[in-house]
Amino acid sequence: MSNATQASNSPRILVFDSGVGGLSVAREILQRLPSVSLVYASDNGFFPYGTKGEAELIARVDVVMSRLLQEYPVDILVIACNTASTLTLPHLRSRLSLPIVGVVPAIKPAAKLSKTGVIGLLATPATVARPYTYELIREYAPQCDVISLGTSELVQIAEQKLRGETIDDQSIAHITAQLMQHEQAAQMDVLVLACTHFPLLKAELAASLPAAIQLIDSGEAIARRVEYLLEGRVGNTPNNTGHTAVFTKKTPEAERLIPALHTFGMHTAEFIDIE
Repeated sequence: MSNATQASNSPRILVFDSGVGGLSVAREILQRLPSVSLVYASDNGFFPYGTKGEAELIARVDVVMSRLLQEYPVDILVIACNTASTLTLPHLRSRLSLPIVGVVPAIKPAAKLSKTGVIGLLATPATVARPYTYELIREYAPQCDVISLGTSELVQIAEQKLRGETIDDQSIAHITAQLMQHEQAAQMDVLVLACTHFPLLKAELAASLPAAIQLIDSGEAIARRVEYLLEGRVGNTPNNTGHTAVFTKKTPEAERLIPALHTFGMHTAEFIDIE
């Protein structure tokens, strides 16, 4: 069977985010399932999601998803954005028949990994404040002390990094210093990166934190869930034809991402204007 035939028969996955953070999830999926065909969609025309109102965001995702699925029919949808997952998943599942995988902060595995019972949660301010996050902590980490910090600045820094711009290590160090100011921070041994943008800065974050702190995110768990849902449909031959990145607005910033997209296996960049 040729690579082209193999690719055409492989399941097609749509990974969706407001920016480039979901590329950290796409990377995990492709490492685990190299034969699939992947479409990465960034709603850069409405970025960032964390500053938008709930009703506004639900309506936007509904419009964008309708257009994306019309243009790019897929077998499974991954919402690789904490904000979109916590707000829009019930609505999307009520109207779409395909399997949908969302992302949640990795509180459960963090609680299992921690030996000190002190874990950190680094997320956007909206995710930190959302009742859904408190429920996760109550359900899966009731015995742990959780040190939470909300930051939107890391989202912008991750976007800058992938555009090839020089990033400010001092800004990252300032954010981690805020986290470490907590009175129990010396006992923290696991830090949850609860925004899909943040794993893109894993090396920079690790460099400004004590070596004893393990950084974890949800990417691997999402990839395992996708594999489970596609069980029996995934081949063994790697898809060497490349994958596609889609943006909802053509901007100079999006075009500067193209070299970085190639490193994630996205060899085609397309733009569909969604107002």
